[in-house]
Amino acid sequence: MPTTAAIPELPLAGDLADSTSQWLAHLQHERGLATLTLEAYARDLAQFTAFLAAHLGHQPCLGDLRHIEVRTIRAFMAARRKGGTASRSLARQLSALRAFHRYLEREGKVEGRAFLSVASPKIPHSVPKPLTVEKALAVVADQPFAEFDWIAARDVAVLTLLYGAGLRISEALGLAVKDAPIGDRDMLRVTGKGAKERLVPVLAVTREAVARYMQLCPYPLEAGGHLFLGAKGGPLSPRIIQLLMEKLREGLGLPDTATPHALRHSFATHLLGSGADLRQIQELLGHASLSTTQVYTEVDRAGLLEVYDRAHPRSKP
Repeated sequence: MPTTAAIPELPLAGDLADSTSQWLAHLQHERGLATLTLEAYARDLAQFTAFLAAHLGHQPCLGDLRHIEVRTIRAFMAARRKGGTASRSLARQLSALRAFHRYLEREGKVEGRAFLSVASPKIPHSVPKPLTVEKALAVVADQPFAEFDWIAARDVAVLTLLYGAGLRISEALGLAVKDAPIGDRDMLRVTGKGAKERLVPVLAVTREAVARYMQLCPYPLEAGGHLFLGAKGGPLSPRIIQLLMEKLREGLGLPDTATPHALRHSFATHLLGSGADLRQIQELLGHASLSTTQVYTEVDRAGLLEVYDRAHPRSKP
C-alpha cells in the first residue's frame, strides 16, 4: 500500500512532508481506501505541491497552506486545464485537496476556507457505456493474445469475474487464493471501497474459469497469497488487463469505451434489462447509495428508446 513513497520527490518542508505521510496512512489504515485510490490522491497532492513550490519559489510548508489564497488555487486549476486536464479530473483533484485540507483542520494544523471557496468544474452529465451482451460474451471467450495457455486462462478468469460478478478490477486482483471461487463455493466475499464487504454470487462458468487458471498456473498458489499472478509470478498488475482490453477493442471491433470497468457496467445494465431489482443490483455492486446505482436506469432507458425507434412503424420514413 502506498505511503509518502507514492509521491514523487518534491521540495517539501519537513512539516508538510510529515503531514502528507500521515494523511495517506490515515486513508490507508483508518479509511481502508483501495491502493489505486490512494495512488490517485498521492498524485493529486504531488501535482499541487509541485505547482506551489514553483509559485512560491521555496519549499512549501504548513505555514504556506495556512495562508493560501483562493487565487493561488485557481491559478493551479487554470494551469492544469491549460495542460489538457479534463473537467472530471480537475473536480476529482480539487476534491482530494479539500480532503487533505479537512484532515489538517481536524488535526489543528491549518484553518480557512480557501479550498471550499473555489467552485468545482462543471462535469458534463454522462451515463455508463456498457457493451452489448454479444460483445461482452466475446470479451470473456478464450483469449487469442496470450503467449502461454495459463496466461490465457488467467485472463479469461479475470474478465469473467468483472462481467459475471460485477467486480472492480482492484477487487478481482485483490482476491486471495484462499477465497478463490471454485468448486461448490458459489458466493464470493468481496472487500470494496471503504473496506465495505459484500457477498456476490458466482456463476458456474466463472468458477470453472478460475479453477482452470489455478490448475494451469505454473507458480505455487499459497492460501494467503494473491490469486492472480503475473508472467513472472508476482501479483498481477491492473495495467496488464487494461492492455488486454486495448487489444480486444481492436480485435473485436469494440468501442473506445470498452475498458475493464465497462464490463462491470455491462454486468449491471444487463441485469437491469433482464428485470433485476435496482436494490439488488446496488448490493451486488457494493454501492453505498442507491442514487449511484440509479444511473443504470438511464442506460436501460436509452437502450429501450433505441430499440423503439428501430422497431416502431411510425419511426420509419
